[in-house]
Amino acid sequence: MIQTPYYLIDKSKLLRNMEKIALLRERSGAKALLALKCFATWGVFDFMRDYMDGTTSSSLNEVRLGHERFGKETHAYSVAYADYEIDEVVSHADKIIFNSIGQLQRFEKQSAGIIRGLRLNPGVSSSTFDLADPARPFSRLGEWDVKQVEPVMDLISGFMIHNNCENGDFDLFDTMLGQIEEKFSPLLKKAEWVSLGGGIHFTGDAYPLERFAERLKRFAGDYGVQVYLEPGEASITRSTTLEVTVLDKLYNGKDLVVVDSSIEAHMLDLLIYRENAKVSPNQGPHRYMVCGKSCLAGDIFGEFDFPSELNVGDRISIQDAAGYTMVKKNWFNGVKMPAIAIRELDGSLRTVREFSYTDYEQSLS
Repeated sequence: MIQTPYYLIDKSKLLRNMEKIALLRERSGAKALLALKCFATWGVFDFMRDYMDGTTSSSLNEVRLGHERFGKETHAYSVAYADYEIDEVVSHADKIIFNSIGQLQRFEKQSAGIIRGLRLNPGVSSSTFDLADPARPFSRLGEWDVKQVEPVMDLISGFMIHNNCENGDFDLFDTMLGQIEEKFSPLLKKAEWVSLGGGIHFTGDAYPLERFAERLKRFAGDYGVQVYLEPGEASITRSTTLEVTVLDKLYNGKDLVVVDSSIEAHMLDLLIYRENAKVSPNQGPHRYMVCGKSCLAGDIFGEFDFPSELNVGDRISIQDAAGYTMVKKNWFNGVKMPAIAIRELDGSLRTVREFSYTDYEQSLS
């Protein structure tokens, strides 16, 4: 058995998402780019490459990783590029998308050799959490004034619009896309391509994929554009677990177990958004609060029900541990970094990366 903690990517579960993405591409004509800000574990890029069109990034490091490890189309986006990095960004990208007119004009000469785009902010989003809302008041994410964008249309050929966030509601997506069309129609008619970003949970079990495909196809036809999507969690949802082991048991008004992992170090997004982890099936007469081993008092995965009593040495599988986990893992408290393992389609397991004290030491100075 592999020593815990480790992230376990199951290719058979990943395949379900990939097949839905491939079907959507076929039915809608849209292209799909993996959003590296969500998932950048390149050990499965060779597997995903057959089902997707490339990658989209949020930084120099991500665009280089996408270019070197994934290949195919490589889109570069950043909230702001620095002078010292723009030339290298351009060298790795097929498209560069600027967040503002100021950045577009500042780097006009350096980016003249590749396709350019601009981010638009429609002022509406599906987010219910202010921290993640791209359309929040005073948002810095994209341009919103059509009159200011029109004079720079000769410098760009398309747009990126990212305003969905964990949106599994097709009707809400449809409504917001209609609002985007109403606001930005004069610009869309002059574009050659439009990325509608990520945050659309179209690989979910109940999502109306055919209606979604038809809506994307109609949008593309109405404006004569190539549509792009940038699925992050939709690409990898439910494909990965964080495997942990019980180290200790306590009782302090509730039954507690401490595991050899940490929510702050290994599933930070849950802590940021104050969400519980997932354990399946989460049924049974024995209820435990599952706690991380860091010194942070709130390092808690959540409370879950188990079919039998937990004891030291028992293993627990934390579900849905791919999106915004491995890309955010850190060395808080020096807690052992989870290894990364892959379950192949034939059921065999292999470890693709382990982390040592040297990795911890060299992450500092």
